[in-house]
Amino acid sequence: MDEPGEHQHGSVAVAEQQDHQHGHGHGGHGDHAAQFRDRFWLSLALSIPTVAASQMVGELFGYEVPSWAGWVAPVLGTVVFCYGGWPFLTGAVGELRGRQPGMMTLVALAITVAFVASGLTTLGVAGLRLDFWWELALLVVIMLLGHWLEMRALGQASGALEALAELLPDNAERIEEGGEVRSVSLAELRVGDTVLVRSGARVPADGSVTDGSAEVDESMVTGESRAVRREPGDRVVAGTVATDSAIRVRVGAVGEDTALAGIQRLVADAQSSRSRAQALADRAAALLFWFALTAGALTATIWLLIGDATTAVERTVTVLVIACPHALGLAIPLVIAISTSLSARNGILVKDRLALERMRTVDAVLFDKTGTLTKGRPTVTGTLAVQGVPEAEVLALAAAAERDSEHPLARAIVEAAETRGEVPRATEFTSLTGRGVAATVRGQRIAVGGPALLRERAVSLPDELTGRTDSWAERGAAVLHVLRDDAVIGAVALADEIRAESRQAVDALHAAGVRVVMITGDARNVAEAVAADLGVDEVFAEVLPEDKDAAVTELQQRGQRVAMVGDGVNDAPALARADVGIAIGAGTDVAIESAGVVLASDDPRGVLSARRLSVASYRKMWQNLTWATGYNLLSVPLAAGVLAGIGFTLAPAAGAVAMSLSTIVVALNAQLLRRLDLRPVTGRT
Repeated sequence: MDEPGEHQHGSVAVAEQQDHQHGHGHGGHGDHAAQFRDRFWLSLALSIPTVAASQMVGELFGYEVPSWAGWVAPVLGTVVFCYGGWPFLTGAVGELRGRQPGMMTLVALAITVAFVASGLTTLGVAGLRLDFWWELALLVVIMLLGHWLEMRALGQASGALEALAELLPDNAERIEEGGEVRSVSLAELRVGDTVLVRSGARVPADGSVTDGSAEVDESMVTGESRAVRREPGDRVVAGTVATDSAIRVRVGAVGEDTALAGIQRLVADAQSSRSRAQALADRAAALLFWFALTAGALTATIWLLIGDATTAVERTVTVLVIACPHALGLAIPLVIAISTSLSARNGILVKDRLALERMRTVDAVLFDKTGTLTKGRPTVTGTLAVQGVPEAEVLALAAAAERDSEHPLARAIVEAAETRGEVPRATEFTSLTGRGVAATVRGQRIAVGGPALLRERAVSLPDELTGRTDSWAERGAAVLHVLRDDAVIGAVALADEIRAESRQAVDALHAAGVRVVMITGDARNVAEAVAADLGVDEVFAEVLPEDKDAAVTELQQRGQRVAMVGDGVNDAPALARADVGIAIGAGTDVAIESAGVVLASDDPRGVLSARRLSVASYRKMWQNLTWATGYNLLSVPLAAGVLAGIGFTLAPAAGAVAMSLSTIVVALNAQLLRRLDLRPVTGRT
C-alpha cells in the first residue's frame, strides 16, 4: 500500500452509487458527508441503550440487565443495522457486482454476520451464545464516523468551472446598426458583432479592439501584474477588465471557442486525471476482505472436523466480526481529520484528501511569480534625480502630479511618497492618454510619463540618468520620467516587489533537497532577474496558460513529483495537473477551487509547513495501520482457536473488548499529531 490515505475509497463509491440509484446529480462530497453524518448521529443515539442493555456487556461490567430490557438491544440493534448499515450494504452490492470487493464489502460482511448470529441467539436457535448486538451497533457507528470524517476531508472542490464562468459578465452591450447600444445575454452574441466595453467592465467575448484604447487588466488570464494598453487592432480576451476608459470590440470567438473556455477544459481534464490514483486503494481493501473470508472458512471447516456445529458457528462468527476491526476503519480518517484541523489553524486549508500525503514525496516546487513570490502589485523600487535636485523632491513632485490618477503605477508612487514625507497639492490635473499625466505643483508644470512623453515633448534624457534607467528597464521595471517645465529632473522605477518570505521559502526548500522552479508570463529578462535574486533553480518565462500546464507535465515526465503554487486563473490548469496544487489564499477563486491545498495567507513559506505536516501525518497513518493490522494478525488466529489445544480460546466478549481497546490506541496516537509545530521557517531576508 503505497498511499495509506487511499484505502477507504469505498465511501466515495457508495455515495456516488446512491446518487445514481435516486436519480440525483453530482451533489458533491459535502452532500455525501451529510448523509454519513446524519446516519452516524442517529445510530450513535440508538447504540447507547443498545450497549447498556446487552447481557454480554452487563456480564463484563458486573451489572444485571433488567428482564424488561431484554428486547431493547435486539430492536434497536436491528434499526442500527438497517439504517446505519445501509450505506455499507448497498456499497457491498455495488462492489460485488463490479467484482471488486473492498472496504464496503468487508464492513457489510461483519455487520451481517453479527446481525444474523445475534438474531439467532435472541431467538434461542441451536443454543448459540453470540449476543453481538452491542458490537454490531458500535461497529456501524465507528465505521459511519470514519467514512463521515473521510468524506469531510475529501474536499476536492467541484466549483472550479463555476468560478471560471463567474469571470464573465451576465450581459454584453451590443452595438446595433445605426449606433444604438442594446444589452443582450452572452448567448445572443455572434462572431462579427461589435460590443461596447465601458471603463471598469469585463470583456464579454474574445475579439479585437476597433475603437478607443484602454489599460486592460489581464492578470486573471495572463498572470501579468501590470495592466496592458490595448488599442485598435489589438486582441482582448473574455473576462479581462478595461480599467480606465471605454473601448469597442469586434467579437472573434464566443462560447466554447474563447480562451476562458479553453482554460475550463484544461482544468476539467487535469482534475479527472487524478482519479486513477484510487486503483491501489481498492486492491488493498480487497485483500482485507479475502483475508476475512478465508480465515472464516478455515475456522468453520476445522471446527466442524474436530468439534461440534455450535462451536464451529461461534468461532466462525467471532472471526468474521473481529476480522473487520474498528481501528482499521478509523486509522486513516482520524489522522486526516486531525491534520486537516491542525493545518487550518495554521493557515493551510487542505481541500484534497490525497494532496497532503503526496506533498511528502514532492521533489520540485513550481512557483508562479506574480502574486506568489512577488507581491503582485507595482512598488517604487528606485528614484533618481539630476544633480542639484534631491531624490525625495522628485518623488514628492511625481506623487503630487499622480495623486488624482487611478492608475496602479500612480497609486504606488503616491504610497511611496506619503511614507517619506508630505506630498504637495496639485492643480490643473490632466491625463495624457497613453503617455502619462501632468499637473501644476507650486506654480510649476510637472509631467510624469514614459518614453512616449519624452518623444512627444522632444526632450532628451540626461546622460547622468541613462545608465541607471537602462539597468532598471533590463530588469523589467517600469521607468517613469519626471519633468519640470519640460526639463527632466529625475526618474522613478516601479516593479513587482519580491516578498521577503520568498527568499526564506526558497532557502528552506533547498535545505530539504527540493528543487525550486519559477514560471511566469513576464518577459525573460524580468523572470531571470527575480530568479537570480531568489536563487531559483530553473525558470519558465513568457508562458501562456496552456504552457503552464505543459510545464508541469514536462517536469513530471522528467520523473519529478511536482507541487504547483499559484494564485491566478491562468494557474488553474497547472494547479489541477500537478501532483499537489497549492493556491495562495489571496488569489482568485478559481485558483483556490483547482488546488488541493490553499494557503490562507500570501506567505509562500506555508509550502514548507504543508510539507512538514505531510511527513508527520503520513507517519501517523502508517503507525495506525501497523497497529490495526498487528491486532488483526494476532486476534483472528486466537478467535479461530489456534491455541485451543492448550486450553486457551478467545471469547467473543474478550475479542470485542480488545477490538475497542485497539480503536482507543489508534485514536490516542492520532491525537499526538496536534503537537506538531507548523510555524513558518525563518532565514535570510
